[in-house]
Amino acid sequence: MGYWKSTVVPKFKKIFDKNNTKKSAAAEACKAFDDAKEGYTKEVEEKKTELQTKVTELYEASATEIKELVKEPKDASLKKNAKGVTSFLEELSKIDFPGSKPVHEACSKFGPTLVQGPIFFVFEKVSTFIVVEEKETVSTKDKDAVVEKEKKEEVPVETEAKTEAEKVEATTEEVVTPPVEPTKA
Repeated sequence: MGYWKSTVVPKFKKIFDKNNTKKSAAAEACKAFDDAKEGYTKEVEEKKTELQTKVTELYEASATEIKELVKEPKDASLKKNAKGVTSFLEELSKIDFPGSKPVHEACSKFGPTLVQGPIFFVFEKVSTFIVVEEKETVSTKDKDAVVEKEKKEEVPVETEAKTEAEKVEATTEEVVTPPVEPTKA
């Protein structure tokens, strides 16, 4: 029993304490970020014109998975694209996007799944810079007008058949057969 208590139990504690300390440190980082959210929001509003082109270029250069995650943040996507998220946050911190540096540091240390709140906050702020292409909506009146126009352009099948038959008759009438001379026998 002495060997168990002196050697094995401390190893188990070490293993399990690592996960708890990592989670608690991530929670502290998230709490510190939450306290500074208002300052980051104000800073984003102040630097909006400066950051617009940089963020748009960075967003366009990123992978489609990251683009989808910025538009619609999801927990499962965050876990699947951990490397892409970390690199995207690194690029944001290079252009001095407000709040991206502490989020990138926390993401690098603890992983993106433990600091989801701050990551989603930064992605939300990034999404305000992205222009959403709206599809043109056609009203029902316009749709009805297009359908009626198509119906008018269509030629009924019967008239097509008539015109072809008339063409055949006209061509047979035009062809004049030479009179046949009787042969002398």
